[in-house]
Amino acid sequence: MELSVIVPVKNEQENILPLLTEIRAALEGKSEYEVIYIDDGSTDRTPSILLEAMREFPRLRVLTHAQSCGQSGAVISGVRVALGEWIATLDGDGQNDPADIPNLLAVARDPAQPKQLQLIAGWRKQRKDTWLKRLSSRIANGVRSRMLGDATPDTGCGLKLIPRAVYLQLPFFNHMHRFLPALVRRNGGETISVEVNHRPRTRGVSNYGLHNRLWVGIVDIFGVMWLQRRMRRPQVSEVSR
Repeated sequence: MELSVIVPVKNEQENILPLLTEIRAALEGKSEYEVIYIDDGSTDRTPSILLEAMREFPRLRVLTHAQSCGQSGAVISGVRVALGEWIATLDGDGQNDPADIPNLLAVARDPAQPKQLQLIAGWRKQRKDTWLKRLSSRIANGVRSRMLGDATPDTGCGLKLIPRAVYLQLPFFNHMHRFLPALVRRNGGETISVEVNHRPRTRGVSNYGLHNRLWVGIVDIFGVMWLQRRMRRPQVSEVSR
């Protein structure tokens, strides 16, 4: 299987069926794929709607967390059971456009791309968010880029494409999804950013605020800097007989 689409959700009952419909429209006939939803401890009708959706969407698989583990914890649960060679991560709030996934796949398939290309990251150049979200993300992106040198304008975009094998090589920690470009570069891989569509949230309520979007991310930067400093990649050669 070429692709596993990983969608972490918590209390997104209104967005599940519309987003699944869009994913199917974007990928059917263009890739051999599966969709894995991870219910991260929802307290609304998300679990029952996902159960119903499995009847209508045969490519859908559903995982559940008994207690909320956060977005990074939900994503890694999906990656561990995924069957696809490539992982596409997608926010479950409907703001990422699934129609952009084939464009990211085309970049991954392009033989002209660097041999070590390991991450195609979405870039929400025209964000459709509140001024507070845009401001906090702009500050966090600026600080992060300067301190980590990850050469990525928008690491907070939920839409990314990465080989499953590479994802499983990366060090796991809470909030790691915000730092995938830096972690991939630490791992010896190349990254590229591709402009993607971004849409306003029209259903449900965001699970993120100023505290867990800005300040927590800035604190985590120091942990990633420590990981970067501790990384050593040996130059390995095999001895001939």
